[in-house]
Amino acid sequence: VSTTHLQLAAFALGTVGWILSTVSMGIVEWRVWYVNNTTIISSGIAWVGIWKVCFISYLHVSPGYKEQFCHKFSGFDSSIPEEIYAAQGLLLIAMFMGLLGLTATIFALRNVCMGITRKALITRFFLMGGFFYVFAGLCILIPVSWNFYSVMHNQSIAFPPSSYMPSSPAAQEAGAAIPIGIVAVILLLLSGTFSLSYRLPVTTNTSRK
Repeated sequence: VSTTHLQLAAFALGTVGWILSTVSMGIVEWRVWYVNNTTIISSGIAWVGIWKVCFISYLHVSPGYKEQFCHKFSGFDSSIPEEIYAAQGLLLIAMFMGLLGLTATIFALRNVCMGITRKALITRFFLMGGFFYVFAGLCILIPVSWNFYSVMHNQSIAFPPSSYMPSSPAAQEAGAAIPIGIVAVILLLLSGTFSLSYRLPVTTNTSRK
């Protein structure tokens, strides 16, 4: 057990990183758009996520919605940029890979704490957990970096008319999902590094005369 302090830290960091990656995938604030025309977007602010776009409106822009209107993206929205579709797929993969990493780490730590002496099996599962953590972190890093690049260059999106969104904002900035995703990447990569650093303890045999 005394040789697995880093792996315990990897499990803790990996758990937090996995939770944060799930949070970043679920929230809509990936990009914050500021628009000049407030006829429909009453607040002048819209939130662009990877699954939908939302804004506050005081008009009945859609049946059943009075104040907040959300338009969900679908596979038929060919105008949605590639970085959004890439984020959808890669974050789903990251969530699955992170879960596999946690499972492998839990299994290895269980064997250590229960005194199971199959050291090769323990090492194998720590290495598997580390690989899954690193892979999950890279899957998050790509869409986070790509969307941040699009925000910094104020790139437009040709939304369909049903979304009531302009194709270009007056200005835009990174939403909360991007820094959350960056923190998740850091934690998952640290977790992977700690898990991959596990080495079998060296045992020495002593004999009494």
